[in-house]
Amino acid sequence: MPQHIGSISLLVRDYDEAIAYFTEKLGFGLVEDTDLGNGKRWVLIAPPGSMETRILLAKAATADQAQHIGDQAGGRVFLFLYTDDFWRDYEAYRARGVRFREEPRVEPYGIVAVFEDLYGNRWDLLQLK
Repeated sequence: MPQHIGSISLLVRDYDEAIAYFTEKLGFGLVEDTDLGNGKRWVLIAPPGSMETRILLAKAATADQAQHIGDQAGGRVFLFLYTDDFWRDYEAYRARGVRFREEPRVEPYGIVAVFEDLYGNRWDLLQLK
């Protein structure tokens, strides 16, 4: 049976602020927002055109979890957002206030630039060759 990653959990401080950031700044779609009771929600987002993998916005429930918001990868790039048009997305993100940590660069594998989400998690915006 084929396998694929269905969802990746991303710790957030607040569901609504995270939904606003990802939908307004990055143009992601809100796939699902289900109230689970007791302040918990099942919130899935995905970039446009994503067929399988979703991001689960998981509100930190403990002080220990809250300490990891924005640093789930220990300061390294955490997520890799592939695009078919780097310059289109780079310029759109900049215009919407997305913070890039570096200028775009050409690497043997493609064009890439690191940006941060609203919590400080690092992402690669990447167009493969």
